[in-house]
Amino acid sequence: MSASTSTTTFSQHSIAAAPGGSFLLEERAPDEVFTPEDFSEEQRQIAATAERFARQEILPALDDIEHKKPGVLEDLMRKAAELGFAAIDIPEEYGGLAMDKTTSGLVADYLSIVASFSTTFGAHAGIATLPLVWYGTADQKRRYLPKLASCEWIGAYALSEASSGSDAMNIRTRAVLSPDGEHYILNGEKQWITNGGIAGLYTVFAKIYGPEVENPQFSAFLVQRGMRGLNVGAEEHKLGIRGSSTCPIVLQDCDVPVSNLLGEAGKGHHIAFNVLNWGRFKLGVACIGGARQALGSMIRYANERHAFGRSIAEFGLIQRKISSCAARLYAAESMAYRTSGMIDASEAGEAAGKRQDDEGRMAIPKWADEYAVE
Repeated sequence: MSASTSTTTFSQHSIAAAPGGSFLLEERAPDEVFTPEDFSEEQRQIAATAERFARQEILPALDDIEHKKPGVLEDLMRKAAELGFAAIDIPEEYGGLAMDKTTSGLVADYLSIVASFSTTFGAHAGIATLPLVWYGTADQKRRYLPKLASCEWIGAYALSEASSGSDAMNIRTRAVLSPDGEHYILNGEKQWITNGGIAGLYTVFAKIYGPEVENPQFSAFLVQRGMRGLNVGAEEHKLGIRGSSTCPIVLQDCDVPVSNLLGEAGKGHHIAFNVLNWGRFKLGVACIGGARQALGSMIRYANERHAFGRSIAEFGLIQRKISSCAARLYAAESMAYRTSGMIDASEAGEAAGKRQDDEGRMAIPKWADEYAVE
């Protein structure tokens, strides 16, 4: 897959662009529900390419990843980018592939063979890239999206703070306009930032204060590594996903050009929450990929481990455990791709009416919050 790959078109039978949450209230005929059996040939080929890359490139590097060998994650990300995996949700004019969300989910699914890499890739290709895709100006996209598509720069999303995790609106990071009106000056500390230690671009959320600001304005900023006042803290040593980079980000009079305000001042919560909705979907398919890998390991072990003169796979209790895992995996996969099918159907219906504003910002797709329940 390369940047010249043609855009995938959603055309599978009569998938319904059902309203979000309608599965709780309405019945659907089987041919109205998108399932993995409906994947196009192109989607199957992309999934196979992602799986092959995961087994040939990511899995052999497992020990190096988990021991945080310098450069290993960045090298793997760039190799993945050479196959187009980091560019699927990026518009073609900025070096992307602009493919459908089912394909985006399939790549996240089949690359998720090692959790630490999956976390790194998911944060970069999802919540670190989409804020710019949806809310960036044409100038911001020209400056940054090609670097994210190629993984020349890794992206990070900096929202959480020690006092505000799920309570995102309670952030304390401050932004004040400089006297000359050329920069915002940011002060605060972000915690648990995935890709923090390896990122070249951070989407940082802060509240704008000032004499002419009646109420603090929750806003988003594009902050480059190397900007004065941006400091990256020490790596966290975690129990799980050890190989992924997780660091605090400290902003001490960090100078951010006013041209790097993302979206509108005071509307950063739209960016934060809409992007996180899609991030949760991508996390779901990544968990499916991890579960599929675990199920394969479980079956191999059950066949190889012997007790009382036979493999433990012959015992009813073990068979029950394996079959239960397989059934739950099937259900999770079905839920995920039914949801992506509805999103793609919604996208297809919206495509004709999409517009950009004078600065090149896209109209935010309806599905960004429509399918939050799913």
